[in-house]
Amino acid sequence: MVTVFETSVIDAPIEKVWEVVRGFNDLPKWHPAIAKSEIEEGLDPFTVGCVRNFYLQDGENIRETLLAFSDLDLMFSYDMLTTGLGLFNYISTMELRPITDGNRTYIQWSAEFTTKDGEEDEKAEMVGNGVFQGGFAALKEHFSK
Repeated sequence: MVTVFETSVIDAPIEKVWEVVRGFNDLPKWHPAIAKSEIEEGLDPFTVGCVRNFYLQDGENIRETLLAFSDLDLMFSYDMLTTGLGLFNYISTMELRPITDGNRTYIQWSAEFTTKDGEEDEKAEMVGNGVFQGGFAALKEHFSK
């Protein structure tokens, strides 16, 4: 099992950051790697069990299920149903916490998954730096404007 855990600080109030990231179908609005996304069967993107079907900028198709969502706890979890990226048994969680010193936001994004033997480091790097830190960088840029 591979575990990836990344954190960052966003220089914006937690309410503003949550407003941007909370929608399970909103990845294309803030993450530069995502080209388009839709929720299957017309379900609300905050309904546990809904499936988002999205495409990366390179055309790779990924489908994920919303496993947990909480506006109270400012978190959501999801699993990956289908992908060609070589990630299996993938479960991920994003959580936000307030930083009262400066009215900023602590954000953490984690994942556990399996992959082919020998690809653990490569896939951990792809998820940790490419997906998670890439998303954090985009959020920082968004809120710096």
